[in-house]
Amino acid sequence: MKFTRFFKKHKVAAPAQKQHLFSIGIYTGLSPFELKADSKIVNPVLSRQDISDVKCLFVADPFILKLESAWYMFFEMYNGHRWKGEIGLAKSENAHQWVYQGVVLSESFHLSYPYVFCWENEFYMIPESGDNHSIRLYRANNFPFGWELVCTLLSQQKFVDSSVIFHHGKWWLFSETNADLKHDTLKVFYAENLWGPWREHPLSPVVRGNPHIARPAGRIMPDGEKLIRFAQDCYPIYGTQVLAFEVNINENSYEEKPIALNPLLKASGKGWNANGMHHIDLHRSTDGEWLACVDGWISVDSLVERHD
Repeated sequence: MKFTRFFKKHKVAAPAQKQHLFSIGIYTGLSPFELKADSKIVNPVLSRQDISDVKCLFVADPFILKLESAWYMFFEMYNGHRWKGEIGLAKSENAHQWVYQGVVLSESFHLSYPYVFCWENEFYMIPESGDNHSIRLYRANNFPFGWELVCTLLSQQKFVDSSVIFHHGKWWLFSETNADLKHDTLKVFYAENLWGPWREHPLSPVVRGNPHIARPAGRIMPDGEKLIRFAQDCYPIYGTQVLAFEVNINENSYEEKPIALNPLLKASGKGWNANGMHHIDLHRSTDGEWLACVDGWISVDSLVERHD
């Protein structure tokens, strides 16, 4: 999530332009493509009012992992004192009620979209660092804390909401790359090892000039021989709804088609996600149902004025 360049530069709200006030919720369902709010869960499960140690203007981009009996949520929290995104942490024993734990990663530049995953018993994170024109890999020395930079995977370009998965013996990385923030260009890279070297797919960009489907919207999900990627619809405005696509990929080919039940997530018309939704992270819960960590937003005149 980003503010307008004017707002960020001058550290004031842009009065003529509405702002997105994001919060985080939990959806459930018997299928990953038929999700809804659960009557047993009070949404949003996390909002800026839950952030106790900084002036937080919104929370968004949640990713969750389960370790033993606890769930851990990593998310963007926009620091209204430092005027940039930082990575926050919340913890839950049941994935229904969440308790904020603090900031776990901050840099001199904006961070968001903390794509966390486990590989060979190590915990890694690839947060968005587009303002730094890089894709950076972090590792936790003391999960869920102690995040340290391992290496830079790619650089010298504006990479947004980078999403990775290991599939068919290779790592695949999807990232939106339009430098003018048009949200319309999706590039794909692959590597033998997580830390690289990374090569761009010969058919990349796999999406060109289409802000409806280019920008990633959460964790890529394996589905047998295929992948399911999620995209946020960014037209006519940013973060309108979430779509799902079935992907067939190898080193030489790329094919995708939309899942029939699109959109997967959309504006509810009321409450914390009245105006749009733009992110999803899907997991199997202990009872076999699907658990989705999502975010949504309402339109406000000024995030600063609305801050409590």
